Amino acid sequence: MKIALVSGASSGMGEEMARQIALRFPSLDGIWITARSEEKLARMEREFPGKMRAFPGDLTGEQVRTELRDALIRKNAEICILVNAAGYGKLGTVGQVSGSDTRGMIALNCTALTALTELSLPFLSAKCRIINFASAAAFLPQPGFAVYAATKAFVLSYSMALAKELEPQQIYVTAVCPGPVDTGFFSVAEEFQKAPFYKKYFMAKTSRVVARALSDAFAGKTVSVYGAAMQSLRVLCKVLPHALILKVFSPCSEANTTRNASEQCSDG
Repeated sequence: MKIALVSGASSGMGEEMARQIALRFPSLDGIWITARSEEKLARMEREFPGKMRAFPGDLTGEQVRTELRDALIRKNAEICILVNAAGYGKLGTVGQVSGSDTRGMIALNCTALTALTELSLPFLSAKCRIINFASAAAFLPQPGFAVYAATKAFVLSYSMALAKELEPQQIYVTAVCPGPVDTGFFSVAEEFQKAPFYKKYFMAKTSRVVARALSDAFAGKTVSVYGAAMQSLRVLCKVLPHALILKVFSPCSEANTTRNASEQCSDG
């Protein structure tokens, strides 16, 4: 059977990606979705009866990955599209963000993505598309978002290297690098620090970012960047020293960090 496998499918980019794959690729025998929220995955199964198959669980642990591997073997499945969309971030300085959140970001954004990709390799069909969600945060270091940006730089670098390695097998890898998107991401991210005010002006629609990602993946592009602003940022980060770019943006981040720290002090 020919399937798509989508992680992080209970919300945001992963959920939208599962929906668009279901609508755009009706010839697939199934779309296997995984995330921690069993309830949300069940809702997706009800919305697409007979098409979606849920594998609830935490990808940072072994259990759900073992269940996926066993199911792939039992069903003699071929993965035509693999989407790594599970991930999260926490805004705040290194001192503000807890050690558990720091380890959690690295575990989910990097380790789980790598583990799911490695697990899937023996089951990938020829001309398979691997779509890894990185971020425009991968383009340069981000004070106040240091660990998240570093994890996404890992995803971008890993994806580009993997694309070269799998090229002889006609397997294509695309790193998706969106800027701010209208998902629930910032409701989780803004526990310690508010996002810089200017990010709201670059907020993109989830459906458009995902549609562009799918189009770029099937056009064989290694990196997918939605919107002129983020494309310009990528070019700037290639031609200008990062230290210079950070000088421009750091005052906004520092002001935001100071304001947030004052708000925390006034609360207690």
